[in-house]
Amino acid sequence: MTLFNVYPLYDIEPVKAQGSYLWDKNGQQYLDLYGGHAVISIGHTHPVYVRRLTQQLKNIGFYSNSVKIPSQEELADKLGKISGLKDYYLFLVNSGAEANENALKLASFYNGRKKVIAFTKGFHGRTSAAVAATDNPAIKAPINFDDHVQILPFNDVEAVKRAIDTNTCAVIVEGIQGVGGIQVASDEFLKTIRKACDKTGAIFIHDSVQCGYGRSGKFFSFQHSGVKPDIISTAKGMGNGFPIGSILISPRFQAKHGMLGTTFGGNHLACTAANAVLDVIKKEKLVQNAATVGDYFFENLKGFSGIKELRGKGLMIGIEFEQPVEPIRNALLFDQKIFTGVAGKHTMRLLPSLALTTKEADIFLDALKKVLAKV
Repeated sequence: MTLFNVYPLYDIEPVKAQGSYLWDKNGQQYLDLYGGHAVISIGHTHPVYVRRLTQQLKNIGFYSNSVKIPSQEELADKLGKISGLKDYYLFLVNSGAEANENALKLASFYNGRKKVIAFTKGFHGRTSAAVAATDNPAIKAPINFDDHVQILPFNDVEAVKRAIDTNTCAVIVEGIQGVGGIQVASDEFLKTIRKACDKTGAIFIHDSVQCGYGRSGKFFSFQHSGVKPDIISTAKGMGNGFPIGSILISPRFQAKHGMLGTTFGGNHLACTAANAVLDVIKKEKLVQNAATVGDYFFENLKGFSGIKELRGKGLMIGIEFEQPVEPIRNALLFDQKIFTGVAGKHTMRLLPSLALTTKEADIFLDALKKVLAKV
């Protein structure tokens, strides 16, 4: 048997990681400014994280949601406090796609509707309801029915006012689009969505899978705009590499047995990982660090020639170049030994650990200057 070949692979085999660095099988060190798609939130193999997971595995690794798992309640308490959403409920799953799937399903349970509003360049996952709301026909199979979804222009306030009505089940939006190129939702845009949902009974779902968990310099990116969604989906940095996702659910919703379910969601190891992440984020003040180092990046990148636009908040940064980004990314990876990401043909994505230092930011800034002088 061989692997199903759906991923284009770089000929690099990481075998060790620590903090913001990776080492390949040949001992070559790389600076990691991508974090495996924004997953590494507190740094690779953080000692607190490793110790907690190791100890948990020695005790019990898994049992189903048919028994008490105290670490779930611990996680709900910690997440409520650090996010300022103490009155919300928590439902635990395994991934961002599963989180969005359950968010959309819960919205439909709540108001009995099925019309969904989503936005251009949005990405919400590859499962049935989530991919239907994703603006990418290439990843939709014929079975992914999407006639109930209306795609509106991102950040178009007037389009939102016209489209959301009493037939609308839910509006799903990323506060900062990841795959879409680090496009930031404006305050007016998010406030208009909130107001329209309040008026019509539609549910406001904020996809915080990539832009949440401190990455924007606040715990959730919508907190920059002063709005409060009805459902918030999370994943990516939640487990620092251990698969876990969740939805945070407004107190307006009422649970009943059998409404939602999952086999692996909220298991002992996943919750241990997530609790360790929150403890480290709090103790090391990583949300504040993301804001500080993010500002440092933006301030220093302003002076670079060849950059058309800078977008993002905190350590979710999009650098749009005047020329194609692929040669720049390849030169950074293979010549300068720095991992970055891309979104589209001209935009580089930086999604490093929230513990990144200004010294490590300087390594990237110096390397980018060298690369731009050559390509």
